[in-house]
Amino acid sequence: MRIAVVGTGYVGLVTGTCFAEVGIDVTCIDIDQQKIENLKKGILPIYEPGLEEMVLRNTQKERLSFSTDLATSIQGCDAAFIAVGTPPGEDGSADLKYVLAVARAIGQHMSDYLVVVTKSTVPVGTAQKVRQAIEEELAARSANLAFDVASNPEFLKEGAAIEDFLKPDRIVVGVASEKAEEVMQKLYKPFLMNGHPLIFMDIPSAEMTKYAANAMLATKISFMNDIANLCEIMGADVNMVRRGIGSDARIGNKFIYPGIGYGGSCFPKDVKALIRTANENGYQMRVLKSVEEVNEHQKSVLFNKIMNHFQGNLAGKTFAVWGLSFKPKTDDMREAPSLVIIKKLLEQGAQVKAYDPVAMKEAQHLLGDTIQYGKDEYEALIDADALLLVTEWPEFRSPNFTVAGKLMKEKVVFDGRNIYEAKDLAEKGFTYYGIGVKQPVSELKATV
Repeated sequence: MRIAVVGTGYVGLVTGTCFAEVGIDVTCIDIDQQKIENLKKGILPIYEPGLEEMVLRNTQKERLSFSTDLATSIQGCDAAFIAVGTPPGEDGSADLKYVLAVARAIGQHMSDYLVVVTKSTVPVGTAQKVRQAIEEELAARSANLAFDVASNPEFLKEGAAIEDFLKPDRIVVGVASEKAEEVMQKLYKPFLMNGHPLIFMDIPSAEMTKYAANAMLATKISFMNDIANLCEIMGADVNMVRRGIGSDARIGNKFIYPGIGYGGSCFPKDVKALIRTANENGYQMRVLKSVEEVNEHQKSVLFNKIMNHFQGNLAGKTFAVWGLSFKPKTDDMREAPSLVIIKKLLEQGAQVKAYDPVAMKEAQHLLGDTIQYGKDEYEALIDADALLLVTEWPEFRSPNFTVAGKLMKEKVVFDGRNIYEAKDLAEKGFTYYGIGVKQPVSELKATV
């Protein structure tokens, strides 16, 4: 089979590369000439474990190629995937201008039957807009060509995207014809050998499934953060509570770890878009509005603890920040809690010295010289008044706190991900603050 994937961002590049890995002939297309030239040289625009090696391997085997020429690249393809960005508008709605621009381009250049697949996360009803855009372009050139539109939402976790694609929990495909179903069945056959479910449904249901999945996960995170904040006030330990409820199979132990809020390119955008879609259709997503409100508040919880500890005076203080990306194993800093915390620290006249294993370049792009950057986690600690653990990278889980204590001006740790044990740090002379656990200060309500 032969496919085209339009868009070489996170979703498009992973999708195209993984299809090539199972033997499908893939052309990844982008309008950014420099990005395409870099990809041809093996220089990737994103960081994802294992992706660079897979891109190089499949490029060398000529199963994966890159181009800016959509007109030529879609010729002879069984399917064309639209995997371009859908950035949120000011009102929270998903901006479909890039998706529809690709649809129009496909309509202008297709020459035979094609299944046009929306891979980007798009609101319910987008497939119909894609169909209309293609039909208009075909009519404009008097081309009587059959085509189908399908919805195939992605469920990739940044940092584990390769594994998610090659060994999916489920593959969801929305179709409106038997022919489209046959093409998609054949395309995904290599991924079904180990029993991974391929679920066909109508197109609106497939489009809704993606939003519903992310909204549910975001809800679990915000719920647990709300419980964590109440635990502090009531003197309970959220780590114990998490273990107690996570053992219930109906709840499960995933996405119930308290922290400092979710970020990234999916959860914030998709929650906003689903709220907006509901508003446009006369319905209020009351739970999701609260989920969003809790999450925005949670990004300030660690800062509030810092202000409380230092009695509101941060001027001239230096804070070491471990972790800048919104989660481990990615350089993505979109909607990252670190940005909120750092901004608040700088506004109070504090200095920030940060280190992240992968996201330093992206941080420099976003923050410039407003903060300092350490060569490693220990250099960031030199003369620091406190350490802020923001992103739970594996290399931060068992640091040498004896060394850390000697480097720091004051031995204070603000653990935004609850990866350290308060007792262990106390034995080394540190003051420890976590999320949803008993704090070493009297007025707990001030911290939450």
